[in-house]
Amino acid sequence: MGSDLLHGEVLVGFAVSLTAIAIHSVMMAVLVWTAHRTSHVTRAAHARLRLIVLMWATVTVLMFAHLSEVLVWGLVYELLGAVPHGSDSFYFAFVNYTTLGYGDIIPASRWRLLGPLTAMNGVLLFGWSTAVMYDILRTVAHVIPLTGAAVRAGASETD
Repeated sequence: MGSDLLHGEVLVGFAVSLTAIAIHSVMMAVLVWTAHRTSHVTRAAHARLRLIVLMWATVTVLMFAHLSEVLVWGLVYELLGAVPHGSDSFYFAFVNYTTLGYGDIIPASRWRLLGPLTAMNGVLLFGWSTAVMYDILRTVAHVIPLTGAAVRAGASETD
């Protein structure tokens, strides 16, 4: 394990993960703005149409965010020479980021921990995206009603 740290695999993986998290943070701010803006623009539309437009805008921003993050991982793989010559670094990054794990490209042994670090980063960011979609459905689109403690808390505020 010490040699992995000395070779910089974990440090590089951590730095790229932080870069992807920064991209995701910016994109989540854009997403929240887009969702609220879409909600206001479609205020007069039928409820189902509003939901369709809102979710389309939400998923579009999320897809762009994840593709940007995969691109960063792919660029790092390429710059480090982490994939064999002639292999597609973007494809390799995508397979790892999504935890698909085809196994058709094997990384250079010096950088073998970048794959799992990429997967860990992808899982974290997909989870974050899921939470944001849920929150947008609940707060902006008002599709998911508040229940339980949230309802009780709201009731006590109005009393």
